[in-house]
Amino acid sequence: MVETRSRGRVEKRRAILAAAFEVFGRRGYAEACVKEIAEVAGVAKPTVYNHLNDKETLFHHAVDAAAEAVLGDLLEVVEGLREPGDDLRAALEDVALRLALTCADPRSRALRRLVHAQADRFPELAASVHERTSLRVADALADRVARLVLAGRLRSCEPGEAAEQLLALISWPVEARSRAGTREVGAAELRVVAVNAVDTFLRAFGG
Repeated sequence: MVETRSRGRVEKRRAILAAAFEVFGRRGYAEACVKEIAEVAGVAKPTVYNHLNDKETLFHHAVDAAAEAVLGDLLEVVEGLREPGDDLRAALEDVALRLALTCADPRSRALRRLVHAQADRFPELAASVHERTSLRVADALADRVARLVLAGRLRSCEPGEAAEQLLALISWPVEARSRAGTREVGAAELRVVAVNAVDTFLRAFGG
């Protein structure tokens, strides 16, 4: 019985955080209200306050949860380079496309909008999101690049710098095409971004 209640509380908290991120993403921080978040989550307004004390705390936790989910998706994509197979270009293009798709999906776009809009108000939160969705992904990709260098499939380079350049070749065009997260970018556009990014990367670092 205790375990059931505990599981129910965890699931309710997840629902509240998901609803909060949805409402914050749609309304922005200033215009979002706890009443609407409770309605979207399917709980009473006092329940929201029982789980998270106030609107600011709710915002922090909702953004944290979204950033952690995006990080998980990005790390899973990078893991695809652990065994790239015989065609390295094709493997890199697949990973680049999946990274671009993740960066351009509604959750990632909403996360960028919210963090950029509230960076002055919540600088520590902005730094935390950047660390998780950019720096940790770059570190994971650098590890994959290092292994490809050791295998002779990429020329000798500083893996961290090479990884940062590949990510920049993907993320900046996605950001530009989405107009800072306000426009959905189509799969065809993202495929062009991925192919161009890998072509430029291999011209610089190809073995």
